[in-house]
Amino acid sequence: MSGPLDFAAIRAEAGVPEEFPADVLAEADRVAADPPLPEHDATDLPLVTIDPPGARDLDQAVHLARTDGGYRVSYAIADVGAFVPLGSAMDAEARRRGQTVYCPDGRTPLHPPQLSEGAASLLPGELRPAALWTIDLDTEGEVTAVDLRRARVRSRAQLDYESVGADVPPELELLPEIGRLLQARARDRGAIELGTPSQEVEAGPDGGWTVVFRGQSDVEGWNAQISLLTGRCAARLMLDGGVGVLRTLPPPDPGAVTALRRLAPGLGVDWPAGATPGEVIGGLDPAQPRQAAFLDAAASLLRGAAYTAFDGTLPAQPGHGGVGGEYAHVTAPLRRLVDRFGTEVCLALAAGEQPSAELRAALPELPALMAASDRRTHEVERAVVDLVEATLLAGRVGEVFDAVVLDAEEKRSTVVLTDLAVQARCDGRLTPGAEVRVRLTVADPATRAVRFERA
Repeated sequence: MSGPLDFAAIRAEAGVPEEFPADVLAEADRVAADPPLPEHDATDLPLVTIDPPGARDLDQAVHLARTDGGYRVSYAIADVGAFVPLGSAMDAEARRRGQTVYCPDGRTPLHPPQLSEGAASLLPGELRPAALWTIDLDTEGEVTAVDLRRARVRSRAQLDYESVGADVPPELELLPEIGRLLQARARDRGAIELGTPSQEVEAGPDGGWTVVFRGQSDVEGWNAQISLLTGRCAARLMLDGGVGVLRTLPPPDPGAVTALRRLAPGLGVDWPAGATPGEVIGGLDPAQPRQAAFLDAAASLLRGAAYTAFDGTLPAQPGHGGVGGEYAHVTAPLRRLVDRFGTEVCLALAAGEQPSAELRAALPELPALMAASDRRTHEVERAVVDLVEATLLAGRVGEVFDAVVLDAEEKRSTVVLTDLAVQARCDGRLTPGAEVRVRLTVADPATRAVRFERA
C-alpha cells in the first residue's frame, strides 16, 4: 500500500485546467438558479440511473418495458445544451477542457459543479430537462422505431452496479434480457469487445493508494449496450440528415487479423474456420494467462479511433470497427464535450429541422478538441498508475515476483505480476502467455518508472 500521494502535480504537468474562471461560474450560477424545462412532460416514466457508488454527475437515466412487438427503451440524457448556450463563457471553457478528468483524489469536471453535479445532473427525485430517446426493438433486439425530443423527467432512484447485480430491481428486470439480446446482435455485426480488465487506483484503509485490476460486470456490460444502442441510433440520424460528428474506427486491418490468427494456436486459443475476430475474442477468459496475452495482442485490431465531423458530404469511412457499425457519442454530455454537440444535432434532425449555422460551424472543431483532450486524459491516467506502481514497489528492488508475459518485442517484454496489479516492462524477449519469475530492477516514484528482468 502506498502512502499519501499528491496527484495535483500530474494534472499540472499535463495541463489539466483546475479552477473555473469567474465569468464561467457566474453564468453557471444564473442558469442553475432558473433551470430551463421543456414543455413535454415525461415525469411519469419510472427512470433510474446506474452509476458507480457516490457519483454525482449523472448523465443517463433508463426505463425498460416490454411491448407487443418486443421492447421499448426509454433513455433520458442530461440536457446540457439547455444550460450551456453556444458562444457563452461556459461553452468556451468546456471546449478548452474537452472532458472530465478523473483522478484518485477527485475529478476535474468539464462543467462547473453547480451544473455537472447539481442542476443538470439527473439526480433522484429532482425535476430535470433531458433529451429523451425512445427506442423500440423487436423480439430479436433490432431497432424498429426511434423518437427523440426534449422532455422534463424525474429519476426515481440512483442505483449502482453492485447493488443491481446482487438484486435486480423491478425497474430493471428486463436489463439482462435486453442486454444479452443486444450483445448477440453486436456479435452478429462483427463487433469486437476485448473485455480486458483495466488498471485502476483505489484508496486503501490507511489513507494510501493501491492498484487493482477491474473487469466489467454483467450489469455494466448490459448497461453499456443501452448506451451503444443509443449511439448507433444517433449516428443513423446524423447520416440520414447529412450532418453530424461520428466516433469512427477503421475495420481491422487484414494483416493484423492474419497475424492474430497465427498467434492463436501458440496461446491455446481455438479459432474455428469462418469465425470472426469478435466471436473468438468474445469466448475468452482474461483471467487465464495465455488468453489474456491473446487479448492484449488483439488490441492491434482496434487502432485509429477518431471523431469524424461532416456536413453535406458523408464520410468515406463512417463505421466503428469495435461497435460493428456507425456510432456517435451522445450519452455522456456532462463528462464529454462532443456529446452535447451530437445531441443538439440529433434533436434538430429528429424535429425535422436543420441544425443552426452556429452549431454546424462548431462541428469541424470538435475532432481536434477531443483528440487533444483524449491525449491529456490518457497521459494523466497513465502517470497516476505509474506513480502508484512505483510507490508500491519502492524499497523492493532485487525481489523476485511471479508474472505472466503479455507481449514481447525484440529486446523487451511486458509482464503483469501475479500477486500485484502491476504491469511493466521487462528486459529481454519473452514468450507471450508464459508464466515467469522476474526480478525488480527499478522502482522510482520520482520518475514513475518500474522495470524488471527475468530472474
